[in-house]
Amino acid sequence: MNTENRLGTKQIAMTAALLAICILSQVFKNLSIFITGPIVNACLILAVLMVNLPCAMILSIITPITAYIITGGGVMAAVPIIVPFIMMGNVVIVIMTFFLVKKEMREPKDMTMRIHKYIVAVVASLAKGVFMGITISLWLIPSFLPTESPLRGKMDMLQTTFSLYQFVTACIGFVYAYLVWTAMKYVKMD
Repeated sequence: MNTENRLGTKQIAMTAALLAICILSQVFKNLSIFITGPIVNACLILAVLMVNLPCAMILSIITPITAYIITGGGVMAAVPIIVPFIMMGNVVIVIMTFFLVKKEMREPKDMTMRIHKYIVAVVASLAKGVFMGITISLWLIPSFLPTESPLRGKMDMLQTTFSLYQFVTACIGFVYAYLVWTAMKYVKMD
C-alpha cells in the first residue's frame, strides 16, 4: 500500500490531534471567525502536509459537523444545507494544498521557490473563498434563508463571512501552518 495514503496508527493519532485542536478552537467561534477559521484551516493544511490526503479529507468533512454541534445556532441552523457546502469548501483547500502546496513544502528552496510557495497558498485560499462565495454567499443564503428570519437583516455580513472572510482566514491558516511546518522540520516525528 502507498505510504502516502495509508491509514496507520500514526496517521490516526495525528488526525485525531488535529481534530481536537479544531474542536477546541470551535468553542471560540462565537467570539470571532478570525480565531476559529485560521486554526481550522491550518489544521486542514497540516493534515495534508503531515498526514495524508485521505485524513485531510476526513477532517474536512468532520469539522463542519462539529462546528454545527458546538455553535448550534446562527445561519447554519437557519440554512442547514450550508454544512455540506462548508465541507466542500474545506475539500477545495485540501485538494489545492495537496496538488499545489505539498510539493513546494518538501523540496529545497531557492528564493523563487519560496515566493512561489506563498503565491500558491494565496491561490488555494482564493479557490476556497471563491467556491464558498459563489455557492453559499450568492446562492444558498439568499435562496434558502427564511424571509422571516432576523438573519435577513445581516445578509451583507453573512455574505462577507462566507466569501471574503473565508479567503482571509485561509490565508492566515497557511501562515499558521507554515510556522508549524517549519518548527516540525526540526523535530523528529518517528
